[in-house]
Amino acid sequence: MAGGAVLTGIAAQIAVPVPGSPVPVTGQTFAALLVGTSLGARRGLLSLALYALLGMAGVPWFAESGSGTAAPSLGYVFGMLLAATVVGALARRGADRSVLRTAGTMLLGEAIIYAVGVPYLALAADMSLTAAIAAGLTPFLIGDALKAALAMGVLPTAWKLVDKR
Repeated sequence: MAGGAVLTGIAAQIAVPVPGSPVPVTGQTFAALLVGTSLGARRGLLSLALYALLGMAGVPWFAESGSGTAAPSLGYVFGMLLAATVVGALARRGADRSVLRTAGTMLLGEAIIYAVGVPYLALAADMSLTAAIAAGLTPFLIGDALKAALAMGVLPTAWKLVDKR
């Protein structure tokens, strides 16, 4: 579980600013989906909770070496907690046994992250929901689809590392 938190912290450092958005493109989404799917619901949740709690306590491993509770992107971290839990629960029920089902599971995880992160962004950055969608969802869709595909590709290796299979 600590390894999943560290992986997420490292992946968060892969950050590319998005013009017009207070949220950068990062590797966190990739890590959260991979951690949840490979560790399962409970361990995935605990892993992402450890990541979130340590980041909020001051460990500089949120996006762009950030930490604390003031970032407008913190809602995405909360969404990752929920997403890791859901994709982990679905994987436990066999949703990771075929390419099509794994893709659906990963895309559901992405949708959960957005469902929490975008409204949080709107509140934290004092934006309308429409502006938050334009700044915190639309520019990220293609990249997040690629990150989900990458997580799917790495999943068999992750299973070996956590001795799932």
